[in-house]
Amino acid sequence: MKPVRLPASATLALPRWGLVALCLLYILPGLIRRDPWKLDDAAGFGIMWTMAHGGLQDWLLPNIAGMPVLGEGPLAFWIGALFIKLFGDLLGDALAARISTILFFLIGAMAVWYATYLLGRRGEAQPHRLAFGGQPEAKDYGRTLADGALLIYLGCLGLLLRSHETSAEALQVSLVAVSLYGAVRLFDSGSRRGAVTLGLTLALLALTRGYVVPLAIAAALLVPALLAGPKVMRRLLVLSFPLAVLIMAAWFFALQAWSPEAASRTAAWLQWNAEQLVRPSLSSIAYLLKNGIWFSWPAWPFALWALYAWRKQAQALHIRLPLTILAAAVLLAVANPHSEESLLLPLLPPLAILAAFGLPTMKRGAINAVDWFSVMTLTACAAFIWVGWIAKQTGWPPQIARNAFKLAPGFQPEFNLIALLIASAASIGWIMLVLWRIARRPSVLWRAVVLSSGGVILCWLLLMTLWLPWLNYGKSYAGVAQQIAGKLPPAGYCVVSNVGPAQRASFAYFGQVKFSRPGQNACRYLLLQDSLSRRNSRQLLQEHEGDWTLLWEGRRPSDRDERFRLYRRGSN
Repeated sequence: MKPVRLPASATLALPRWGLVALCLLYILPGLIRRDPWKLDDAAGFGIMWTMAHGGLQDWLLPNIAGMPVLGEGPLAFWIGALFIKLFGDLLGDALAARISTILFFLIGAMAVWYATYLLGRRGEAQPHRLAFGGQPEAKDYGRTLADGALLIYLGCLGLLLRSHETSAEALQVSLVAVSLYGAVRLFDSGSRRGAVTLGLTLALLALTRGYVVPLAIAAALLVPALLAGPKVMRRLLVLSFPLAVLIMAAWFFALQAWSPEAASRTAAWLQWNAEQLVRPSLSSIAYLLKNGIWFSWPAWPFALWALYAWRKQAQALHIRLPLTILAAAVLLAVANPHSEESLLLPLLPPLAILAAFGLPTMKRGAINAVDWFSVMTLTACAAFIWVGWIAKQTGWPPQIARNAFKLAPGFQPEFNLIALLIASAASIGWIMLVLWRIARRPSVLWRAVVLSSGGVILCWLLLMTLWLPWLNYGKSYAGVAQQIAGKLPPAGYCVVSNVGPAQRASFAYFGQVKFSRPGQNACRYLLLQDSLSRRNSRQLLQEHEGDWTLLWEGRRPSDRDERFRLYRRGSN
């Protein structure tokens, strides 16, 4: 017996313009008025920038100013480089590359919405018919569930930072959502379009960040396909999977034909993929449990409730399909030897879709508990952001001001009226949303997650307006890059270096530092990155033969451990 009884009044859908505005309000803050930040954001931008200003070899074999990037596929960086080519002169290369970030996010959000809508309008997902009528129409019910899934997806804490980075992970999580949409289309009607969408998406996933995730999704889909009947299985085996393999084979063939380095790079890429799968360990399971709780909040409580509420209808497509993909993502996370947050991203789309089907069965007391938790936690977080900004601007409270400047020595606060007005408007909007939720007590399904999503968006918007200059000061390598560039000649040189991907990208972009390319050994300059905690500067220098003279040393003011040293061969 289905666990859902609902009146039509509970399926009031959000207007389309409201959904679009909400998505833009989520993704746009944090993309403007900042530099590429350390780690994945700067590294991903570095690949895009190198492609956009390089030759065919750079487009075929992703690299950062000559440093090979073995573990990433080219697709996300092709798209970012294309936007740099189109809009770099108008917007600047960094902002132009982030247009791809907006595109990736919107594609993922749309895929989550439409996949949930298609599942929600199916007969087995519909609520019971009421004795005197008044139950919702199938399409209205599906739209409301889709709105809830999108709000849950936007509220996931782990998606927030990753969706704003110029990285392959931002595209990967969206393509996981698109693969779910394609699978729903295929399982719902057995259509060729769904099979083609699924096969194409699996190939694009492999071109984005390796074959491990698409292979796991493909294997997982065989389980529900056995229950769906021969037509769906035939579409998978004859259309979806061969199409994905054909596209990948065409890519490898083109790569081998056009690039002399393709064989070694392909072997390294395949090896990197193989190293992503090992026997699950206690440490990987502990990492998943420890970080997955906050990473996938608030999706996982609703998803668990959905599994419990629909336990007698577990074979229904809206439960078994996202659950199967979720199980595959969990297995990948615990089978990976690396402890990285990016491993948890494939969990979010199936979790959000599954969680949406827990909304109609949630008790009022549970919904109120989630709401009050969201209100108290996120309001406190927003208040702390405001207090910290006031302290940074005025020096009061003094302890908070000292801590802020201690973390960013040398930072000079600046006042931005537009940022203040945006932050104030967002805070007023949050207060009005809370009052609406408390005063009216709406019965719509998405009421249980609107505060969680709205509060997350509020906190992110406040950080990206009030605190953006401070964050940019602490996370950007622009100042260090300009110092290094001042010690180098204007042309006719090359630099050998051990710096990481993010640092290499930042120095090449901000300082126009000309790093050595493979096979280019006669370089007079050496740039070393070392660590005070490891005390390894002398050891690193000894690895490079020659008589080196120290020209410069420095660091980012906010990093007390990382050091950079620039040397020149010889005394002249």
